Amino acid sequence: MSGLLNKVVLITGASSGIGAGAALQFASLGSKLALVGRNAKNLEAIRDKCLNDNCSGDKILLINADLSKEPECSALIHQTVEKFGKLDVLVNSAGILKSGSIETTSLEQFDETMNINVRSIFLLTKVAMPHLIQTKGNIVNVSSVTGLRAFPGVVDYTVSKAALDQLTRSVALEVAAKGVRVNSVNPGVIVTEAHKRGGMAPEQYVKFLEHSKTTHAMGRVGTTEEVAKSIAFLASDDASFLTGVTLAVDGGRSVMCPR
Repeated sequence: MSGLLNKVVLITGASSGIGAGAALQFASLGSKLALVGRNAKNLEAIRDKCLNDNCSGDKILLINADLSKEPECSALIHQTVEKFGKLDVLVNSAGILKSGSIETTSLEQFDETMNINVRSIFLLTKVAMPHLIQTKGNIVNVSSVTGLRAFPGVVDYTVSKAALDQLTRSVALEVAAKGVRVNSVNPGVIVTEAHKRGGMAPEQYVKFLEHSKTTHAMGRVGTTEEVAKSIAFLASDDASFLTGVTLAVDGGRSVMCPR
C-alpha cells in the first residue's frame, strides 16, 4: 500500500482487537504511530510487537486515555502533533459493545455507548481536522455491519454505529474540497474480546462464533488482520479517490437475506 511510510497515524483502541491489528499493520508499512488505549500493559505489549526494521521505538508514542473524558480526547491529538510535528491519519477504532434490547437497555448504558462510539469520535475528528487539512490527510472510522443493517439485542450499539456511518459521510462531504478523505470500515463478526467484554460468557461466545458461520456468506468469521488491511488500504494513496465510503468487511453478511 503506497504512501504510508513515515506517515503519522493515530489509532485509538490500539491496546486490543481491531485497533491492535491496525497498529501492527501500519507498523509493518513503516508508519509513525500514536497508539491510544486504556490498558497500559496491553498497549506496551502491542508496542513491542510493532517493532520491526521499518518501525523503531522512536516512531511509536503510547498514550493512555479515557475517551469518555473530553479533555483527554483533545490532549491526545495535541500530544501526537507535539511528538511528530504533524498528523496524517486518524483511525477511530475505540468502541464498546453491550447487549440489551429496547426493553432492557438502561439510559445510562445508552449514554455510555453513544459517548464512546459517537461523541468521542466527533470530538477527535473536530480537534484533528486542522492538522489533517494541513497534511491533506484522512480518517478511517471503525464502524460495524450493524451500522448498515439492523440486528436485535444490541440496540444502543446499532444506533451508535449507524450514527457513526452518517458522521463519516457528512464530514467527508464537508472536507473533501480541502483534500481530506473520511471513510469507514464496517466489519462483520471478528474474533476479538469485544463480545466477552460486553457480557457474553466464554461458552456462549464459542456457540456464537459457530453460529456465525451460518450468518456470513463466506461460511466463517473474520480476523483482525483482515480488517486492519482494509483500514490501511483506505488510509493509503491507493484509495486516493475514495471518500464517504462505508466498506463492509463482513464476508457478505450485510447483503444476506433470510430464505
